[in-house]
This record gives sequence, structure tokens and C-alpha cells, in this order.
Amino acid sequence: MRTVRAPATSANLGSGFDVFGVALDRPADVIRVEKASRTTIEVTGVGSQYIPEDPEKNVVGAVAEALDAPAHIQIDKGVRPSSGLGSSAASAAGAALALNALYDRGYSRSELVPAAAEGEAVVSGEAHVDNVAPALLGGFTVAREDEVTTVDTDISLVACLPEIAISTRDARRVVPTRADMEDVVHTVGSAATLAVGMCRSDPELVGRGMDERLVTPARSELITGYENVRTAALDAGATGVTVSGAGPSVLAACYPDDRRQVAAAMVDGFDDAGVEARAYQTRVGGGAVVF
Repeated sequence: MRTVRAPATSANLGSGFDVFGVALDRPADVIRVEKASRTTIEVTGVGSQYIPEDPEKNVVGAVAEALDAPAHIQIDKGVRPSSGLGSSAASAAGAALALNALYDRGYSRSELVPAAAEGEAVVSGEAHVDNVAPALLGGFTVAREDEVTTVDTDISLVACLPEIAISTRDARRVVPTRADMEDVVHTVGSAATLAVGMCRSDPELVGRGMDERLVTPARSELITGYENVRTAALDAGATGVTVSGAGPSVLAACYPDDRRQVAAAMVDGFDDAGVEARAYQTRVGGGAVVF
């Protein structure tokens, strides 16, 4: 048997649509694998009732097939599905790392990214790597078609998860297909600012770099109370606020000493909009770990 703890992640970070991602130090999934003649799946934990155990419909089934590594796979969900915190990516990345160890395939973590992305395709319809890359590699990641760049950084974050469900497919449908050049230039500037901030572990630059005018405004419309939460977080000391991945989680960058008050303010912001929520006081963390 092999056991892996695979972290939640946040993709896009506002200005880096389908490119930027970070691993979070909490919450996380735990995946256990045992060799078997065919793949079977057992799911427990938060939101497990909504996750199919049919290997053809579950992300880890696709990963096992991609690695030619049949196994009995147990997934203990700590990352809620449809949360915008990389729930499917945590399971896919964790399974890829665990099966690689179980069968002694010898792949590096970078080489496992495409296999884990095959699992993501089961959920979103496309093999995106912006969540599985940080789940496997840790830190801040910049994903391009042919490579992933990783930066170790120390940035405090708050991820606030409301009791709202938004599917990745639905969130992708609202993304605009055209943009004004002024907005494109603004987004490029924000993305560059955020990347420099990550390299310097600078919360101010990271927060400013989350600002963009293309994807976030469209996706935030799907999140009841988003503007309340954004304003509350900024008033409490957050340096920047954006939608986490496809949503509905809202991500805030902040200084470590402000994390508790930012978390409380975000929960209160959702409460004022009539939405229950919980906040994770977290930070940019490491990738999946094999026990």
C-alpha cells in the first residue's frame, strides 16, 4: 500500500487564467492505493456522496489507466468538490504520485503532471494542468503548453468557501471570448506584478497582481455575496482578493498577522449576503507527500 496527502490548490489567481496556480497547506485529500487486477474506487469524506466510484467517471480511474497501474484506490476527501480549490486535482495528483510509487514506475513529479491532467479532463472536459501542477510540485507554478515553472514562496492566504456549488464547466462557459486591448494590457501588467511578488514573497505585489478585468468579473457574478466579501477582506487588511479557480471559493492574499481578521471578515461578508461559509487560514505550501 502507498498513502499520499495531496493539497488543495488555487488556480488563476486573478490575472493568470489557465496559467498560474499555488499549492495550499490546507485542506487536503488522502489517497491510499493497493495493487489489484482491475481498478476499483472507494470515496469517503466531505462531498463524497457526489463523487462517482465508477473508474470511468472518476478522475483517479483515468490516472490509473494513463499509468497502466490498476489498483484499489481509497480517497478520503478533505477538499470539497465544486469548491474552486482543486478538489479533482488533489485526487488526481495524489493518485498519480501514489501509483507511481506503488508500481515503481520511476517517473519524476514533472513527468506525472500530464497523467494527472488526464484525470482533470474527466471533470472539465480538458486536460488542464494549472491545478495538478502545484498539487504535485508545490509552491507557485506557471504552466505553459510544454513546461511548468515552479517558484518556492512564502505568501499567507485565506480561502473562503461558501455553501455554493459551481461546476468547472459552468464557470468556463461565462469566460468572455473577446477582450479590449486596454483590458489585455492591464491583465498582462497584473500577471507580471503577481509573478514578481511570488518570487519576492511580497504580499503587496501579489495582492495587486490579482486584479484583472476579464475573467474575474464574469465569474464573480456566479458567487452570491462576492463584492461584500471582497470589500470586507480588503477593509480587514487583505492586499488582494479574487475568485479561486472556477469558484465559488474566494481567495485573499495578506500579511501573516492579518490572516485571522481577514478570514473572519470574509465569513461575515458571506453571512451578510445570507450565505454560510468557512475560511481556511492557509499559505502557499508544498506538493503532495508520500507516507
